[in-house]
Amino acid sequence: MKNKILLLIIFSLSSFSLCFSQQNNDLFDYDYAQFAYDSTSNYFELYYSFHQTALTLKSNDTSNFVEAMLKITIKDTATGKLYLNKEWMLNYPVRDTSKMGAKNLVGLINFLLPAGHFQCNVTAYDKFNEKNTKTYSDIINVKPFGRDSLAISDLQLASRILQNSPNKNSIFYKNTFEITPLPSLVFGQNIPVVFYYYEVYDHLKGNEPLKISTMVVNSKGKLYFNKQMDIPGGIPSRVEVGSIPINIFPTDSYKISIAVLDSVKKFGMATSKRFFVFNPGIKVVDTTSPQQSLVLGSAFGVMSLEECDNIFNEAKYIANTEEKDQYSKLQTVEAKRSFLYHFWKKRASDPQVPDYQHYQPYMKRVHEANLKYGSFNKPGWKTDRGRVLLIYGEPSEIDRHPNEIDSKPYEIWTYNDIQGGVSFDFGDLTGFSDYQLLNSTARGEIQDSNWQSRLATN
Repeated sequence: MKNKILLLIIFSLSSFSLCFSQQNNDLFDYDYAQFAYDSTSNYFELYYSFHQTALTLKSNDTSNFVEAMLKITIKDTATGKLYLNKEWMLNYPVRDTSKMGAKNLVGLINFLLPAGHFQCNVTAYDKFNEKNTKTYSDIINVKPFGRDSLAISDLQLASRILQNSPNKNSIFYKNTFEITPLPSLVFGQNIPVVFYYYEVYDHLKGNEPLKISTMVVNSKGKLYFNKQMDIPGGIPSRVEVGSIPINIFPTDSYKISIAVLDSVKKFGMATSKRFFVFNPGIKVVDTTSPQQSLVLGSAFGVMSLEECDNIFNEAKYIANTEEKDQYSKLQTVEAKRSFLYHFWKKRASDPQVPDYQHYQPYMKRVHEANLKYGSFNKPGWKTDRGRVLLIYGEPSEIDRHPNEIDSKPYEIWTYNDIQGGVSFDFGDLTGFSDYQLLNSTARGEIQDSNWQSRLATN
């Protein structure tokens, strides 16, 4: 039997690639991104770079060279199990010592990680001066990308993307692109364009087009870049790349956010990454919108006024009176996007997770209700069965009685894990497949001990 917690290493660590970069004398930089692999694991890419001038230059009879050490440990935070503890020695020849200051030595390691939370420590040091060292520590959350829903990978930012690259042996080659990472995430004078790569996984049934929004905001929430486009839906996976000129961006930290929305099914996902721009010749313009970047970087940042209204109407079953009153007073699309962002964030199982885990399952149930329980004059989410599905989720069991003698069709839904076990009794009193809730043992729901008498056909 396959061991689901096995760490499968597929190291692609080869000789350094050369990358011209900002003037940065820091020893070491690192970044990472996750992509879909299977239902239990994600494909994890770790990007790293050493600055040549921060390493000790050595010579022998034939050449000049630098050497660095790189150590990576990855530990499961729940079990303490060590998944990876490995060290590499990295050697790079220096052919022209006069150009060392403008070059970074860039590399890539990739492997699989199973679902879970991990402590990742990345340590680098100069082979010839071990006091020259730097360590990064991160908590990495690995959540395999859905195989039955809409999902989007992490963003990879790069200093260059070459399409249809002939260099298929490059460690940076994937999906016909050669993508040179920039682990420092510092753009500006010498790197005036931010290149980005991500993957969209559309496993929803249907061919509805997807709406993609790409936005860049600065540290104060000011919008510097906004691009929207439609792409065909129903494609299991696809690659998207793009570029953003940043030569007029003032020196600051920025966040690029990609939001993907299926407007028909109301499914939306977003991914984002922070980067830095060093443009000392561009004037800094201050602004004050601390919440704008959070909203724009979410799935709600791409929604129209009508889409916002539809989503809130479908969510009214779980909204309180105050929230309903607040939303009714909102007039602008920006205000409604912000409301929805905070509405679902409050209901997230983990507020730190950017895809708002309560929102996506709820909207999947809306779609399911519309498919299964709609009648000739109302969508499924407005029916009694749809309402119960949205509030309580999937029942433990459904007992269907569509063709009993002397009785109209009825269903009994049982929930074993709610209030010690409850049931909902629905009947099709009109004959139009609009099953009404006749009785329930759940608190706060309609109760009628004689509900079965209403089903009689005589």
